[in-house]
Amino acid sequence: NGVISTQAHIGHSEFIVNHSKFLPQPRIGLAWNPFSSENTVVHAGFGMYNDLQDALGYRADQNAPFNPTYSLASLPVAQLPLNPAAPVSPAAKLVPGGVQPDLRSPTLVSWSFGIEHAITQNMAINVRYVGTHGYHELIGLDANEPFPTICPATPCPAVYPANFPAPLAGTAIPAGTFFIPPNTPKANPALANTWTWFSLGTSSYNALQAEFTRRFSRDLGVKGSYTWSKTLDDGDSLNQTTAANAPGLVANPFDIRGDWGPATYDVRHAAALSAIYELPIGAGKALALGNTANAIFGSWAINSILQAQTGFPFTPQLSYNPSNNGDTRNPVRPFLNPTFRGPVVLGRPGEWFNPAAFLQPPPNSGFYGNVGRNSFRGPGLATWDFAAMKNIALHEGLHAQFRGEIFNLLNRANFGTPNLIVFTPAGASATAGQITSTSTSSRQVQLGLKLLW
Repeated sequence: NGVISTQAHIGHSEFIVNHSKFLPQPRIGLAWNPFSSENTVVHAGFGMYNDLQDALGYRADQNAPFNPTYSLASLPVAQLPLNPAAPVSPAAKLVPGGVQPDLRSPTLVSWSFGIEHAITQNMAINVRYVGTHGYHELIGLDANEPFPTICPATPCPAVYPANFPAPLAGTAIPAGTFFIPPNTPKANPALANTWTWFSLGTSSYNALQAEFTRRFSRDLGVKGSYTWSKTLDDGDSLNQTTAANAPGLVANPFDIRGDWGPATYDVRHAAALSAIYELPIGAGKALALGNTANAIFGSWAINSILQAQTGFPFTPQLSYNPSNNGDTRNPVRPFLNPTFRGPVVLGRPGEWFNPAAFLQPPPNSGFYGNVGRNSFRGPGLATWDFAAMKNIALHEGLHAQFRGEIFNLLNRANFGTPNLIVFTPAGASATAGQITSTSTSSRQVQLGLKLLW
């Protein structure tokens, strides 16, 4: 009945049923030249894809009887280190790991429509719409949490208790709120929390993609691209270390849809421009010099790449879990402050977001916060890389290439994810919203020499 059994069972398969016996993957594509000039082509496509699950052993290896992992709460430091030869403490609880026993293969449905037009023989533009819908995607959740009460129902109170911060205290609790009373036992009290993969995730992606290409001719090649997109899902971080801007687990496994929001990798705007130019200096070029000058100044080329994108979303969090679900590994979210006015995101490295926009739920209050997952946007990125190179003919079929490369030419500070912890049990965090890292390095200069034959 959806509860992990304490009784050991050694079987022939990780699964109780095979849902992947029939996985249709139709593909269809269309290319149409609607005009006699043959300068314009219409592209369209549709396909279904499945993700091969070949890494399930990573999640399933922490199981009794072969490789058990235990959780032992409130162990005095003086008792460390534990004697590995001693019997397991009666207070220790097994931490089962695994995957949904009737797991389904993750599926992605993709479709696209685009128009490509040749402006000249060497220049073309391509504009297309790309959409996807994913289902049965893997998400991580705790499969041994207490069964919650959905308000209004006993024992959920009718209003938020007096120990809640104003103005929530004394206000009505919205219908559909999940509540876990203190000391509610886990679904199986004999086990600790789990980290389990379930094929319950969904996602969507919609994008407008534009591209300009000038093929290399007359010593110049240029390519530019721009994407305007939106990616939504209800979980994409299978492990705690997958993403720094959101928790790894679903906050409430009984309300997966409550985590629906921008994906942790969602980038709304992304643009890139690259160019390569061979300088018109040297033998056979527009500016021919003497032999010595040609040897010094000829055969040089420069290359440049500009990249800019908006930031990743992030989720404000608590350093503790007031929901009483017994899972201290998984940060949950605070409440929105209904009286707050003004911008939440301030955009300053010392305080990227305003902590006053949130309210702190009391410890062990039994409620999840109502801040949406990934509902705010972090710092963007912009960088300019530049390179100069010279080809030197040494012998027939043997060339040397000298390269000088500068990464992040303008030495721009591209900031990382802000500190997401808004509140600790003691109150507001003094470092909430502070940024202490960058997502790219400072200016880097690199010199290189290649031999080509």
